[in-house]
Amino acid sequence: MGIGKSKIDRCSLSLSLAKSHSVDTSQRHHESESKKSEVSLCDVAKHSNTTERPAGEQEGAEGVDGEPDEEAEEELFFKFVILHAEDDTGEALRVQDLLQNDFGIKPGIIFAEMPCGRQHLQNLDDAVNGSAWTILLLTENFLRDTWCKFQFYTSLMNSVNRQHKYNSVIPMRPLNNPLPRGRTPFALRTINALEEESRGFPTQVERIFQESVYKTQKTIWKETRKMAQRQCIA
Repeated sequence: MGIGKSKIDRCSLSLSLAKSHSVDTSQRHHESESKKSEVSLCDVAKHSNTTERPAGEQEGAEGVDGEPDEEAEEELFFKFVILHAEDDTGEALRVQDLLQNDFGIKPGIIFAEMPCGRQHLQNLDDAVNGSAWTILLLTENFLRDTWCKFQFYTSLMNSVNRQHKYNSVIPMRPLNNPLPRGRTPFALRTINALEEESRGFPTQVERIFQESVYKTQKTIWKETRKMAQRQCIA
């Protein structure tokens, strides 16, 4: 997954692009709206995969019968997602690059890279349940953003209610503009946070992001997804 700035720009401009496209012709507008209404929640993951991948890869992701192959589906499940304040997109990208390239923890995604044109709650659900670990980027901007507060409470409740998500929420204080421990919400103080400036940071990362945990969560995610698809077809 690319992490270039152009991807983030497309996300921020999605609303204006959608408006300009809608005035093309009344017939195309009607067809577009009809197609949107037919998209179910069960198709969200598949839809995001085809829109985010280059055209050449989209064709290669389908088998002889037009069905997505197993490898294409597996690429959708991330090792981590970084939830962050809107003003911390740049810092989130830096941390994403750090974990992926310096520690080999990939694939990862930040919340700003989630597909545009969908509701925030749907994107949050897809981000948390479509990844093995949820990283909360604790910066000074974190407490100023009401949406961030909702994100971390929702993530914590998800980890409590789902057994396989236990210990999957990872608070992290990055090098730049970290949130002081004394101002950290009480609910997050009970969880050992990743401290990037700490000397033991590499050891923390190695201990938390274990491949066996990732594989277990990935298996559960695939089974849950297949079950939801069968229910929708029925």
